Amino acid sequence: MPRFFIDSDDGTLHVHDDEGQDFPDAESARRLATAMLPDMAREKIASGDPSTFLVQVRDEAGVTLYQGTLSFVGAWRDPAPSA
Repeated sequence: MPRFFIDSDDGTLHVHDDEGQDFPDAESARRLATAMLPDMAREKIASGDPSTFLVQVRDEAGVTLYQGTLSFVGAWRDPAPSA
């Protein structure tokens, strides 16, 4: 079974996957990588700050096969509510 590496970046923490995981194919690795994006965002977007979340899938040769991003931008409408 081929080995794929899933890197992630939430704007603060970059994780370079040095271990990898065995998947039947690149599509299976892509599905896991994209499923990670909402989980990464869930904790960060509570602050309301704009954020971009990134995942990428690499093969055993280190070639990036897939890259996905999820962006969050929130803005108060005028007038902003008081705390």
